[in-house]
Amino acid sequence: MKKTIPESIVVAGHRDYELLASISDDIIARAGGEDTLATKFSAMLRQCVDDVIMTPKTGRRSYDELEKTEKTYIGTRVEIELRAMLRLPKGKLDTLILGHDVDIKNTMGSNWMIPTEAVDHPCILVAADEVRAACYLGLVVARPDYLTLGQNKDSKKSISALGFANIMWLLLDHPYPPNFWRTVPPDVIERIFAGKSGNQRMANLFREVQREPITRDVVEAVAQQQDFMRRIRSDNGRGTRDQLAREGILLLSGHYDAPLIEALGLPHCTGSEFVSYRPVSQPEANLASQHGIVIEWGAENGQ
Repeated sequence: MKKTIPESIVVAGHRDYELLASISDDIIARAGGEDTLATKFSAMLRQCVDDVIMTPKTGRRSYDELEKTEKTYIGTRVEIELRAMLRLPKGKLDTLILGHDVDIKNTMGSNWMIPTEAVDHPCILVAADEVRAACYLGLVVARPDYLTLGQNKDSKKSISALGFANIMWLLLDHPYPPNFWRTVPPDVIERIFAGKSGNQRMANLFREVQREPITRDVVEAVAQQQDFMRRIRSDNGRGTRDQLAREGILLLSGHYDAPLIEALGLPHCTGSEFVSYRPVSQPEANLASQHGIVIEWGAENGQ
């Protein structure tokens, strides 16, 4: 997305204000409030992109590796998921809000392509910036004077530089869950995937990336096996958790180990996330033991 976006002029008195304000209020109410909208929307966008990248099946780890048709499909997926999230009906365009036909446009770039059938209609504008880990949700009435003079071969126009000021923003430059693999240095990724077995790669992952919540999708991508969750559990001394415990490293589940995660001051994990941590003191190791997890603390910590 553009690094510099003009301040919205869609305020009381603007010709589009009443229409867009009513649509905005409806969207926020359907989502369950502004905070819930921000949380659900950003997570939905991340899932839409990751589901197309399909790291576990394809080995790809970024949006840049997608085929052109796959990038186009993300827009369709976002449209479907957004309607489902907000419980919106299908309309003559993409959806119907308060009796108005509304188009839903998504971009992973810096602008949206507006089709001729959406001109003069309200549009929901969605954008995800993979590099900056930011997302956007806006509303605009696609008036001809807000659009560029030029068009592509499908007669679609984009929003002009001046037209951007006529967007009402629900979310502007809002934090968006980053692609996990963008947060990990290339040499670390290489060491993670150097493991020849699922257990080895899983151990490498949680050995290399500590104090950071890891999602099930990342676990599946690293394990590269059908029963990938088995690799993360204790398995009669053979599982990843067992192996790391022998090295003095805790492998914790947000679902089962939330009290210990909080007690150790680690980042909050959802029920489907995991985090690893090497205790730095005997009291921390004792705390883990009190929660039913015994690790070999001492030799690995220079004690």
